[in-house]
Amino acid sequence: MVAVISIVLIVFLLMGSLYAFIFGKAHQRSYFSYEIFYTLLVVYFTVLTSFASLYFVLSFEGVLLLDDGKLEELPLFETLSHSFYFSGVTLMTVGYGDITPIGWGRLLALVESLIGYILPPAFFLKIWQGKGERNVY
Repeated sequence: MVAVISIVLIVFLLMGSLYAFIFGKAHQRSYFSYEIFYTLLVVYFTVLTSFASLYFVLSFEGVLLLDDGKLEELPLFETLSHSFYFSGVTLMTVGYGDITPIGWGRLLALVESLIGYILPPAFFLKIWQGKGERNVY
């Protein structure tokens, strides 16, 4: 019972925070931009899908993803799902370590994690620059 109440409270607070962030007028002007937010989502999805496709295609060329340190032959659909999972985890964090790339896959993972690390500050900088341009006019 306590767990259910806690979950409901957390979801309520999360939704309230998101609502206040998007629609709140704590200041005279809200700096939230739907255009930039949707662009960020599309860029993340594009990068994630592109790198997942690279990992998947390279798996046929010997650049593999180790699952828990084991090298196994996986069915085609499971290889694709591993590629998407690894790409998402690498892009959004620096990885969990449950799936590890071999060979050139390590360099790709490094580039992908760098992109994932740089994207949020780049979009915040874009919002900040847009704020300054509005004050000039």
